[in-house]
Amino acid sequence: MIFLAAGLWEKLKEWDQSLFIKINSDWSNPLFDTIMPIMRNPVYWAPLYLFVLVFVLSNFKTKGLWWVIFFISTVALTDMTGTYVFKHNFHRLRPCSDPDFVASVRLLLKQCARGYSFISNHAANHFGMAAFFFVTLKPVIKNWAWLAFIWAAFIAYAQVYAGVHYPLDVFCGALLGLIFGVFTGSIFNKQSGFAIFGNQPLA
Repeated sequence: MIFLAAGLWEKLKEWDQSLFIKINSDWSNPLFDTIMPIMRNPVYWAPLYLFVLVFVLSNFKTKGLWWVIFFISTVALTDMTGTYVFKHNFHRLRPCSDPDFVASVRLLLKQCARGYSFISNHAANHFGMAAFFFVTLKPVIKNWAWLAFIWAAFIAYAQVYAGVHYPLDVFCGALLGLIFGVFTGSIFNKQSGFAIFGNQPLA
């Protein structure tokens, strides 16, 4: 059983590295070389985060404050779980810091990110935010809520494209984020959701 598991892991690792090379090198282009490092930098997303918080607080008052608390809690849960449950136990090296693989990496950052690779906290956090946003705000903004997942997917893809994560890292991170986002979003909706505001004009 141990040998079978080891063999499966080696196959998965081989597939993971192969897909990484395709995304990081084979499918590269000058436009993405410029955009993707920016996509993974939270500083550039600060105005969007601020806009969402102001939108929710100005339209939903006390319920909006609870939404912000749940939103921040979702990020805290995904981030702490990604770090303390996964990174600190799996100890997987990042592609840009693995001495056996770094020669195959096209790093688009000034230096390789610190910490371990599995899972991607960027992917976990942003898919957690996207799922929470979708579950709680879809009754209000309808199909526009799907944009949150597109945004999270671009950020997750950027982790691989920039050379700091493997595809498996971002896939599992995204899955973790979805679980937490749906969980906290469902609790918020049950306790004080926005559904009753769905047919009211927003300020």
